[in-house]
Amino acid sequence: MIDAALNSSGAQVILATSNDENYPPENIIDGSSETFWVSTGMFPQEFIIRFSNPVKVSLVTLQCYNVKHLKIEKSASNEAADFEAVIEKEFEHTEGQLQSNDIAFSGTRATHLKFIIQSGYDHFVSVHRVMVEGTSESHM
Repeated sequence: MIDAALNSSGAQVILATSNDENYPPENIIDGSSETFWVSTGMFPQEFIIRFSNPVKVSLVTLQCYNVKHLKIEKSASNEAADFEAVIEKEFEHTEGQLQSNDIAFSGTRATHLKFIIQSGYDHFVSVHRVMVEGTSESHM
Protein backbone atom coordinates (compact mmCIF):
# COMPACT_ATOMS: atom_id res chain seq x y z
CA MET A 1 0.00 0.00 0.00
CA ILE A 2 1.14 3.50 -0.83
CA ASP A 3 -0.09 6.99 0.04
CA ALA A 4 -0.96 8.07 -3.50
CA ALA A 5 -1.97 11.58 -2.39
CA LEU A 6 1.52 12.89 -1.71
CA ASN A 7 3.16 15.47 -3.95
CA SER A 8 6.36 13.43 -3.52
CA SER A 9 4.45 10.52 -5.17
CA GLY A 10 3.52 12.75 -8.10
CA ALA A 11 0.01 13.73 -6.93
CA GLN A 12 -1.25 17.21 -7.75
CA VAL A 13 -4.11 19.40 -6.60
CA ILE A 14 -5.42 20.46 -10.00
CA LEU A 15 -8.42 22.48 -8.81
CA ALA A 16 -9.46 24.24 -5.62
CA THR A 17 -12.38 26.62 -5.26
CA SER A 18 -10.47 28.80 -2.77
CA ASN A 19 -6.91 30.00 -2.93
CA ASP A 20 -5.11 31.98 -0.24
CA GLU A 21 -1.40 32.42 -1.00
CA ASN A 22 -0.59 31.81 2.69
CA TYR A 23 -2.58 28.53 2.74
CA PRO A 24 -2.39 27.08 -0.78
CA PRO A 25 -4.20 23.89 -1.81
CA GLU A 26 -0.83 22.12 -2.30
CA ASN A 27 -0.58 22.00 1.51
CA ILE A 28 -3.19 19.22 1.46
CA ILE A 29 -0.73 16.80 -0.16
CA ASP A 30 2.59 17.85 1.38
CA GLY A 31 2.50 15.05 3.98
CA SER A 32 2.23 17.38 6.99
CA SER A 33 -0.71 18.02 9.32
CA GLU A 34 0.91 21.33 10.32
CA THR A 35 0.20 23.03 6.96
CA PHE A 36 -3.27 23.42 5.49
CA TRP A 37 -5.60 24.81 2.84
CA VAL A 38 -8.34 27.15 4.02
CA SER A 39 -11.69 27.93 2.40
CA THR A 40 -13.07 31.40 1.70
CA GLY A 41 -16.22 30.95 3.76
CA MET A 42 -18.87 29.91 1.26
CA PHE A 43 -20.13 26.42 0.43
CA PRO A 44 -19.72 24.18 -1.37
CA GLN A 45 -15.91 24.11 -1.52
CA GLU A 46 -14.10 21.65 -3.80
CA PHE A 47 -10.67 20.35 -4.56
CA ILE A 48 -9.48 17.68 -6.99
CA ILE A 49 -6.41 15.51 -6.53
CA ARG A 50 -4.86 13.89 -9.61
CA PHE A 51 -2.67 10.82 -9.09
CA SER A 52 0.50 10.16 -11.07
CA ASN A 53 -0.85 6.70 -12.01
CA PRO A 54 -4.29 5.12 -11.65
CA VAL A 55 -4.84 3.95 -8.08
CA LYS A 56 -6.98 1.16 -6.64
CA VAL A 57 -8.15 3.03 -3.51
CA SER A 58 -8.79 1.14 -0.27
CA LEU A 59 -8.85 3.95 2.32
CA VAL A 60 -9.02 7.75 2.36
CA THR A 61 -8.08 9.63 5.55
CA LEU A 62 -8.98 13.29 5.84
CA GLN A 63 -7.55 15.54 8.56
CA CYS A 64 -9.48 18.81 8.74
CA TYR A 65 -11.24 21.44 10.90
CA ASN A 66 -14.93 22.38 10.87
CA VAL A 67 -15.97 20.10 7.98
CA LYS A 68 -19.57 18.95 8.45
CA HIS A 69 -20.69 17.24 5.24
CA LEU A 70 -18.29 15.80 2.65
CA LYS A 71 -18.97 14.14 -0.68
CA ILE A 72 -16.23 12.29 -2.60
CA GLU A 73 -16.40 11.58 -6.32
CA LYS A 74 -13.95 9.67 -8.52
CA SER A 75 -12.89 9.71 -12.12
CA ALA A 76 -11.03 6.96 -13.95
CA SER A 77 -10.57 9.20 -16.99
CA ASN A 78 -7.21 10.69 -18.02
CA GLU A 79 -8.85 14.11 -17.78
CA ALA A 80 -10.67 15.47 -14.73
CA ALA A 81 -14.05 14.53 -16.20
CA ASP A 82 -16.85 11.96 -15.90
CA PHE A 83 -16.91 12.03 -12.10
CA GLU A 84 -19.08 9.49 -10.26
CA ALA A 85 -20.27 9.76 -6.67
CA VAL A 86 -18.48 7.35 -4.33
CA ILE A 87 -19.47 8.31 -0.79
CA GLU A 88 -21.05 11.01 1.36
CA LYS A 89 -20.13 11.40 4.99
CA GLU A 90 -21.21 13.57 7.91
CA PHE A 91 -18.31 14.47 10.24
CA GLU A 92 -18.54 15.00 13.98
CA HIS A 93 -17.61 18.42 15.31
CA THR A 94 -14.38 18.34 17.34
CA GLU A 95 -13.84 21.62 19.16
CA GLY A 96 -10.18 22.70 19.19
CA GLN A 97 -8.70 19.58 17.61
CA LEU A 98 -8.28 18.12 14.14
CA GLN A 99 -11.06 15.97 12.76
CA SER A 100 -9.51 12.74 11.49
CA ASN A 101 -11.84 10.60 9.42
CA ASP A 102 -11.10 7.25 7.79
CA ILE A 103 -13.31 6.48 4.82
CA ALA A 104 -13.13 2.90 3.54
CA PHE A 105 -13.28 2.30 -0.19
CA SER A 106 -13.87 -1.06 -1.84
CA GLY A 107 -10.97 -1.06 -4.27
CA THR A 108 -12.32 1.90 -6.24
CA ARG A 109 -10.14 2.65 -9.26
CA ALA A 110 -9.38 6.33 -9.81
CA THR A 111 -7.08 8.74 -11.57
CA HIS A 112 -8.73 11.70 -9.80
CA LEU A 113 -10.66 12.19 -6.56
CA LYS A 114 -12.94 15.19 -6.12
CA PHE A 115 -13.67 16.29 -2.55
CA ILE A 116 -16.79 18.44 -2.17
CA ILE A 117 -17.25 20.07 1.23
CA GLN A 118 -20.98 20.77 1.19
CA SER A 119 -21.21 22.36 4.63
CA GLY A 120 -19.14 23.22 7.68
CA TYR A 121 -19.51 23.89 11.39
CA ASP A 122 -18.20 27.43 10.79
CA HIS A 123 -17.90 29.85 7.85
CA PHE A 124 -14.34 28.65 7.21
CA VAL A 125 -12.97 25.13 7.02
CA SER A 126 -9.41 23.91 6.68
CA VAL A 127 -8.05 20.70 5.20
CA HIS A 128 -4.67 19.74 6.63
CA ARG A 129 -3.97 16.43 4.98
CA VAL A 130 -5.51 13.88 2.65
CA MET A 131 -4.05 10.39 2.63
CA VAL A 132 -5.11 7.90 -0.05
CA GLU A 133 -4.05 4.34 0.66
CA GLY A 134 -4.09 2.04 -2.28
CA THR A 135 -2.20 0.19 -4.96
CA SER A 136 -0.72 2.08 -7.88
CA GLU A 137 -1.69 0.60 -11.24
CA SER A 138 0.55 1.57 -14.10
CA HIS A 139 -2.04 0.42 -16.63
CA MET A 140 -5.79 0.10 -16.22
